[in-house]
Parts: sequence; structure tokens; C-alpha cells
Amino acid sequence: MAVQMTAPEMNAFLQKVFLEVAGEFLVEDVSEDGVVLRLLVQDRHLRPGGTVSGPAMFGLADVTAYMVTLAHIGPRALAVTTNCSIDFMRKPRAGVDLIAHGRLLKLGKQLSVTDALIYSDGDDKPVARASLTYAIPPQGVDLPA
Repeated sequence: MAVQMTAPEMNAFLQKVFLEVAGEFLVEDVSEDGVVLRLLVQDRHLRPGGTVSGPAMFGLADVTAYMVTLAHIGPRALAVTTNCSIDFMRKPRAGVDLIAHGRLLKLGKQLSVTDALIYSDGDDKPVARASLTYAIPPQGVDLPA
């Protein structure tokens, strides 16, 4: 299935629709195979010991699944998470961004299923893996202009 949004369009969409995470995420690549999303790690994402917190990694996985879904259905702000399962596999490196590779596993009319692997920037072993399901709003149902 062809992608409906480019990386610059997705970044602009995040800045417009989700001000609460503005400046935290950067869509680096969009293709038919998936999306690459960067969490720009800041002090507020860290927990004691200098590692990236679980909630920050969950947020990255969640936004990645959202972006993968939107890449294939277009800019529909009201798509929402209905399920997430995440495995934290190893400690992220301190002081570096996290990179998520999201892949669309199934896209239906009402649901999308996505897999996300999260890496510390520069490492080849994932720090977390998540499986997410998103509910897709009916065509024409979205935020008011």
C-alpha cells in the first residue's frame, strides 16, 4: 500500500495536532515498509541512574504506531491506541536519542496493527519491542478545522 504522507508532512502534523509532544519526536523516514521515528531524549525523559524511562519508551512506541498508521491512511488525528504490549529488553544508553523502527503488520478499515523496535542511537540491539493496535475513525470523522 502506498504511503499517504511524507516525513515532513508527518512532522508538521505532529507540531500542529500534538502540541504536548512538540519538539520531542522527529519522523526521519517513511516508506511502504514503515516509519523511523526519533525520540529527542531530554533530561525529563531520564530516570535515576541516567537511563531513559519506561514511560518515555512507551511514548516513542505509541507515537511510532500512530505515525505508521497515518502514513497509510493519511492525516486523521482521531486514530487512537486500543492496545499495547511492550517488552523492555535491555537498558538504553544514557545521553543518546532513541530510534524506533515501526512496521505495519495489518491495516483494516477499523484497526491497524503495528510492531515497533526501539534502539539506542548507534546500537544494533533493540532496547524494547512493542506491539500496538490503533482504532481508525470512520472516513470524514476528524478534528474540526
